[in-house]
Amino acid sequence: MTAAFCGLQSTPVHIPDEVLADLQHRLRSTRWPMDAGNEDSFYGVNRHYLEGLVRYWIEEFDWRKAEQTINRYEHYHVHVDGVPVHFMRKPGVGPHPMPLILSHGWPWTFWHWSKVIDPLADPGAFGGDPAEAFDVIVPSLPGFGFSVPLPHNPDMNFWKMADLWHTLMTDVLGYPKYAAAGCDVGALVTGQLGHKYAEELYAIHIGSAQRLDFFNGERAWDFAGGRPIPENIPEQIRAQILELDRRFASHLAVHVLDSGTLAYGLSDSPVGMLAWILKRWMKWSDNKGDIESVFTKDDLLTHATIFWANNAVETSMRVYANNNRYPWTPSHDRWPVIEAPTGITFVGYENPPGIPTEKRVQHFLDSDRAPWYNHVNITAHEEGGHFIPWEVPDKWVDDLRRTFRGRR
Repeated sequence: MTAAFCGLQSTPVHIPDEVLADLQHRLRSTRWPMDAGNEDSFYGVNRHYLEGLVRYWIEEFDWRKAEQTINRYEHYHVHVDGVPVHFMRKPGVGPHPMPLILSHGWPWTFWHWSKVIDPLADPGAFGGDPAEAFDVIVPSLPGFGFSVPLPHNPDMNFWKMADLWHTLMTDVLGYPKYAAAGCDVGALVTGQLGHKYAEELYAIHIGSAQRLDFFNGERAWDFAGGRPIPENIPEQIRAQILELDRRFASHLAVHVLDSGTLAYGLSDSPVGMLAWILKRWMKWSDNKGDIESVFTKDDLLTHATIFWANNAVETSMRVYANNNRYPWTPSHDRWPVIEAPTGITFVGYENPPGIPTEKRVQHFLDSDRAPWYNHVNITAHEEGGHFIPWEVPDKWVDDLRRTFRGRR
């Protein structure tokens, strides 16, 4: 594409042939562990499935085909305060499109937003109201995807990303006011925008609602926070607590405490990198034991190739450590902390133990997190897992539109 946008020249995504050839060589040279006794995946990702996926990566996956699909959108590469930033754009189709920046998480890529971009940008083509169109901006978080390398920014974290996003949207792209949405790490980035830059935002919409000091403190690496499981609780709820702890425990602990050490192996071995990321896709999505019901092999390997080709796994994982090492501090002492009008989407697979979907909203309103947000639109859906705009895109789009309705 050659379309000009704010004086910028669109540059299609392209991974060099030599990088893809090196990837093939490394995949074919993998030294596999025995994985004995792991038929039930108790010890981690099962070799049988992983080996088949890697064989598909070698013999059938076509990155150039995926690249062609990705390049149906405009892509730009800029430097924001010296930080390399890649973003994808879909111009809004409507009378007055609202600029909207979407922030992904880990192990996400910018492409995890691909199912919602078109209906958000061109609602009329999907049975919606053209007056609700957004000019959609989808960046790779700094240190993720094509927003690399970061040799001069080893301290990048979520609240520093928010400062970059505000500069990108206002100074680089020239929007006097804009909207923001995000999930996972991107929800913290978006929440920080709603905290520090509320007057320049129409509203925000997030896929979770953590406190912005979630990573502060001495035990940020411990998902359970050192809390013992209460005694005399129903066995079903005890099992749910353990399952939830196990879902995130190693992820948080390793990424906060030892991401650099892990990066040596994952940066050298594409199979090692795939296994580590695949475990999160398996455990965090609402796939009911069948990962390919949510992500096809081609989906999995498109995201994995984006991580691999740009050597982004180290800098993406380090964000967790930096969220803790450089703690969040408030920009003001007003309440709610996040003053921008906030919409929230909850999904059933991430319900707290013992809390059914029909009680999820009230459970949040009764929590210590609710006072942090100027919440105006909260919805809980029975379906869907951690990758909300990928897993339940129609619901995410409906929720987001409702948050911004009447705010243009």
